[in-house]
Amino acid sequence: MSRFVVRFMKDVLGENGREAEVCQGILEVDAPNEGHAAELAKKRFCEAGELHHWSLHADRIQIRQADFPT
Repeated sequence: MSRFVVRFMKDVLGENGREAEVCQGILEVDAPNEGHAAELAKKRFCEAGELHHWSLHADRIQIRQADFPT
C-alpha cells in the first residue's frame, strides 16, 4: 500500500474581486492506488464534516503520493 495526501480545494471570490483557491481539508490515506485513495478520502471527509457529499464544501480534489525521506 502507498500513502497519499488528498487535498479538498474550493475556488472562492476574495474581497478584492479576484478568485482564490482555498484548501478545505487535507487527509492522508493508505491505499493501493490514487483511485482508491480518492474514494477513501471522500468518504472520510464526509464523515468528519457530517456531509452527504464532499462537493458541498469543495470543487475538486488533488491527490499526491506522500513523500518520505529515505
